[in-house]
Amino acid sequence: MAVQTTGQDEGIHAIGQLFMVGFDGLEPDAAIERLIRERRIGGVILFRRNVHTPGQVATLCRRLQEINAAVSDVPLLIALDQEGGMVMRIEQGVTPMPAPMAFHAAGSPEDCRALHRISGDEMRRIGVNMLLAPVLDVNNNRGNPVIGVRAFGEDADTVIRYGGAAIEGLQAAGVIVTAKHFPGHGDTAVDSHHAMALVAHDQQRLRDVELAPFRAAIGQGVDAIMTAHVAFPAFEPDPDVPATLSSAVLTGLLRDEMGYDGVVISDCLEMGAIADGIGVEQGAVGTLRAGADIVLISHTAARQHAAIDAVAAALASGELSAERIGAALARVRRLKEAVAVRGWRDLPAVPAGLMAPDALALAADVQRRALKVEGAFRALDRAAPVALVTFEVRDRTEVDEVANGRNKEARSSMLDALRAAGFDVAEHALSAQPTPADADAAIAFARDAAQIVVQTYNAMLVEEQRRVLAALPAGRLWVVAGRLPYDLDLVPGAQGRLAAFGCRPPALAPVVARLTGA
Repeated sequence: MAVQTTGQDEGIHAIGQLFMVGFDGLEPDAAIERLIRERRIGGVILFRRNVHTPGQVATLCRRLQEINAAVSDVPLLIALDQEGGMVMRIEQGVTPMPAPMAFHAAGSPEDCRALHRISGDEMRRIGVNMLLAPVLDVNNNRGNPVIGVRAFGEDADTVIRYGGAAIEGLQAAGVIVTAKHFPGHGDTAVDSHHAMALVAHDQQRLRDVELAPFRAAIGQGVDAIMTAHVAFPAFEPDPDVPATLSSAVLTGLLRDEMGYDGVVISDCLEMGAIADGIGVEQGAVGTLRAGADIVLISHTAARQHAAIDAVAAALASGELSAERIGAALARVRRLKEAVAVRGWRDLPAVPAGLMAPDALALAADVQRRALKVEGAFRALDRAAPVALVTFEVRDRTEVDEVANGRNKEARSSMLDALRAAGFDVAEHALSAQPTPADADAAIAFARDAAQIVVQTYNAMLVEEQRRVLAALPAGRLWVVAGRLPYDLDLVPGAQGRLAAFGCRPPALAPVVARLTGA
């Protein structure tokens, strides 16, 4: 039975419903238990640090809901970013999802819809009831360091077609669907995890391009929209105020002009664009005042508690109106009426129906058809040895978490697959952000080899990766773009230039098949 509270406690507990928080661990720790029991937070976000197997995640989700049920009749939102490609918080034991841009390369919105329905259904069976996906940003800036292949395409029409298909599939699976990052993070050259970006286009251009996919998603009845920590001076005259904190953007544009009445969730306030500016605590007050309904704080318990306190103080002082908080609470309550939220007790202890053979076959077929081969191509010679240079992610970020995950996940490397195909391969692996000394070592390792395969990772944005490519002989070089396909433009004379829109094993499988002539 839920604990009954009165007076001031009820106000504090109501405010907690407007927060989604993260924690560290494969099972609930004291920090998240306190936030649930004492603060009555409304939701929990999971990252790879919380993930081992689908069964473990299912147990974790049920335990979180049980802790919450002891003090509240209102279930938790349990969310994660399961976009596909590199951004898959749960990777082992579920159907692999290609990166969003791979669906466009494969050429089938129907397959995009089908695979998103499969993925959404698998997440719902595990106990995740809210997906922070799909990305509806238009990747119209090739220098964008954070969106890239996370977008479905480089123009609004493509994003509307494939993003709309993804929304339909996820909605059919019964999970809560979140479109992001409003009003659009595509035409930026700054990663808002580290600093605030700015999109300087005028209102008409923004309506025609960046806003168009979100307008379509609203027409589809998307459940939630996530904000961007990006400044839009066409709508918000203060260039220091990102969309996340702008009432002109979240209320004037999104609510009043575009007619959206669903839930607005902030992107994580611990990202540099907010944390290093206004700060997390005042960011929480600011985003709610601007029109958001859920405040996302992904990592630090002290900041989570301080932000809840700051919102309570702002409400008490009148800085935040009771009407604004009441409207946010009403939207969150309405969101939690979803069957995926209310039905958590009905889920089996051990999730079933994951990685069905037809689902795996469809995912593999989409990834195979998405493979992009630029220009002339010749397969590797099995009689000659191969020097493989692999640029890999080694530092955990909010986007790429592979390196420091709790699991012993397969590396983002073709080494084992090339050897299994019968090739004599030696590998030199180095960070995607190499030092000059690292780059020199890679050049020395590979330049005299009979065959050189370089797997890049956003090389067009990383000087030392570009230097390695430029130093190697194009007549003995094959280039595999491990994330941004634009890397292929860096070495037009290479013997093979291939892009798979990602570098996890499912994306690399068709690359290896093509390289080896299989």
